[in-house]
Amino acid sequence: METGTQESGQVTGTKDKDYNLIWFTEQCLENALRLETYAQDAERDGDSELADLFRRAQDASRRGGEQGKDALRKRLSA
Repeated sequence: METGTQESGQVTGTKDKDYNLIWFTEQCLENALRLETYAQDAERDGDSELADLFRRAQDASRRGGEQGKDALRKRLSA
C-alpha cells in the first residue's frame, strides 16, 4: 500500500499499530507450531543438527509470541 492510502482504522476499526501487534503475535505462535513439525521431521530422519536449528528458531518464535501477548494484555487492560 502507498503511504497515502494505508488503512489507519477507518475500515477495520483497528489502528495499524494495533493490527500489526496482533498480526505479529499470531505469526510468532503459528511459526512455533510449524517449527515443531519441522523439528520432528528432522528428528525422524536422524538429523539432530537440523532439529536443533528448528528448536532454537522455535524458542525465538515462542518468545516473540509471549512478548506480543504481554503487549496485547497491557494494551487491552488499559
